[in-house]
Amino acid sequence: MQRIIYIVQKEFKQIFRNRMMKPMLFIMPFVQLAVLSYTADFTVKDIRIYVQDQDMSPLSAKLTSKIKASDNFTLKDVSYTYDEGFNKIQDNEIDVILSIPEHFSRNLNANRKTELFITADAINSTKAGISINYLQNIIHDFQIEEAQSKGLIEIKPGINTIKRDWYNPGLDYKFFMVPGILVLLVTMLALFLSGMNIVREKEVGTIEQLNVTPIRKYQFIIGKLLPFLIIGVFEFTVGLAVALLWFKVPFLGSVGVIYMFTIVYLILVLGIGMFISTITDTQQQALFLAWFFSVIFILMSGLFTPIESMPQWAQDLTLLNPIRYYVEVIRLVMLKGSSFASIKVNFLVITLSAIIINMLAIRNYKKTA
Repeated sequence: MQRIIYIVQKEFKQIFRNRMMKPMLFIMPFVQLAVLSYTADFTVKDIRIYVQDQDMSPLSAKLTSKIKASDNFTLKDVSYTYDEGFNKIQDNEIDVILSIPEHFSRNLNANRKTELFITADAINSTKAGISINYLQNIIHDFQIEEAQSKGLIEIKPGINTIKRDWYNPGLDYKFFMVPGILVLLVTMLALFLSGMNIVREKEVGTIEQLNVTPIRKYQFIIGKLLPFLIIGVFEFTVGLAVALLWFKVPFLGSVGVIYMFTIVYLILVLGIGMFISTITDTQQQALFLAWFFSVIFILMSGLFTPIESMPQWAQDLTLLNPIRYYVEVIRLVMLKGSSFASIKVNFLVITLSAIIINMLAIRNYKKTA
């Protein structure tokens, strides 16, 4: 145990002796958390819309005014012709065309079926899909308002639906993104720092001095891992405080559960970094490997795109992705208030993975003496 403590002391001295390490540990993660949480926004605003109004009635003008009053849309023009709007899409001047047909007012007043046509610039398919959804919601609200103004109880031929959003009633994207981004930053920090740890000793030449000491391989790996585990938990604590106090993300679950899972998760990620460090000879190689795995882990974690929308082979592959389990757990515990019973499968997978990868790192570390 005393040998491990000596290695931990050495690592902390080496970390804080490096001038670049302090801003990397204590400034960069929180700047990234603040910037990414504001920029990773799925809300689409300033959607440029062109209305083709072939009805030219007070009712179509009322619908156009409702769209214009929306915070999401910017009304660029209203005209009778479709070609003018299509040319504006080609010139990248507008994003969406709403076509109101003739007899729109007559059909709506008679409570008969009428069709509105939406054309969207789908070069950015995500923006197009969200824009169409916003527009459909405005049209639906307009239809309900008109029916209520006429004293109609039932809207024909459509179906009136009542929507309720649990755990995030305001659909605030920060509640969804900030916990995931916190996972991302903790993972990147742990993986990159541990991945370049042992290989840095190789480049400097101090690894030979450590090899001739009576320190055992498991003591060496544990001593290397512990300082970054402590730093990782500290970073997570500060990041969690920023999420709760600055972004006002709710925390409905158990603090003990989230910290227990975080510690085991960090041991796994640090073990992956240590394993990378044992199989590479230069920091450049270690950095490349860490970046390669981190990009795959992030894109297949469900942080930015739902896992359910991926191909089946990709969904199966995400079962090997540690970030997937942590993103799921932190959202469940913080936003849904889930207990340990709800995340025990994730905990067992991460624990088993942490044991295996750290045993591989210990075994792969070549101690010549």
